[in-house]
Amino acid sequence: MITFRRNQKRITLYSVRCTELNEMDEAIRVKDLRKYFRPRGRVLSSGTLIKAVDGVNISVPVAKIHSIVGETGSGKSTIGRMIAGLIEPTSGEVYVHGIDIFNSSKDQIRELRKSVQIIFQDPYSSLNPRFNVKKIIEEPLKLNHIKFSSERVLEILRKVGLTPPEDFLNRYPHELSGGQRQRVSIARSFVTDPTFVVADEPVSMLDASMRISFLDLIAEIQKEREISMMLISHDISIAYYLSSRINVLYLGKIVEEADGDEVVNNPLHPYTKALIQAVPKLGKVERKEVQIKGSIMTSSSEMVGCKFKDRCIYAMEKCKTQEPELIEARPNHFVACHLY
Repeated sequence: MITFRRNQKRITLYSVRCTELNEMDEAIRVKDLRKYFRPRGRVLSSGTLIKAVDGVNISVPVAKIHSIVGETGSGKSTIGRMIAGLIEPTSGEVYVHGIDIFNSSKDQIRELRKSVQIIFQDPYSSLNPRFNVKKIIEEPLKLNHIKFSSERVLEILRKVGLTPPEDFLNRYPHELSGGQRQRVSIARSFVTDPTFVVADEPVSMLDASMRISFLDLIAEIQKEREISMMLISHDISIAYYLSSRINVLYLGKIVEEADGDEVVNNPLHPYTKALIQAVPKLGKVERKEVQIKGSIMTSSSEMVGCKFKDRCIYAMEKCKTQEPELIEARPNHFVACHLY
């Protein structure tokens, strides 16, 4: 595993709690977002709901990168897809520049779709195998009725490092390497000049040797165009490298939120400490300080108490019956744990 060290000159920490931001400061505001599913089969009893996302509140300031980190199955990609408008929430609100994307007019939603894009995790399945690179890049422009010239396509290909761009226009996905496919995916997401981008595990499918260069590419475009971004990752070192504020998600709930330096160097929640411990030489958590048991489960309506209790070495009687609330344990540092 690679340890990422942030470019401190590039990243400016943003230390304002989302509730203190006004709409002019925000690119995205998520309010009490929930997504429940009815399970298939008979693993859970009749009437039980799977709580993929359960009461999440997040705010992303204009021209900043915030992140959501957690294991596979924590619900982070579901949040990203709801923010991008790909799936509807069970309840809750998602505001893009002050406009509720699920309760607005068709004209407003059409305009919002131009400004919100997503970088998908898998460059192999997210590109249409029947489209060449030129058509892949042009597709979001046409779908959003954006006038463009051929130079616009060439320009974005140059920006993502596919040079000379003319050599790639007529290639199909199967003719590209994994890294080249992800560059095409990034180009497709940025070609519409979005104001907000959801980056869903953008480097997880790439070789470790390539990841830093891709993160730097994303950061360069984000800074140059002043794009707001939500980074989704299972690797807290990637979140620390790229984003200014980190939200730690466990079974659909935010369990810790703070600026990146604070989360990594002064983590509060046992789950956050375990995530940091899994990354060599990241932060100040002792390697033997935290241990968690088992693997992530499924959050359901039958679950009572703290969702992390069965894996936590600090679990107490209170954890079995009472779900901890997200509180401000330190200035601008929030945690949901009965230890605080």
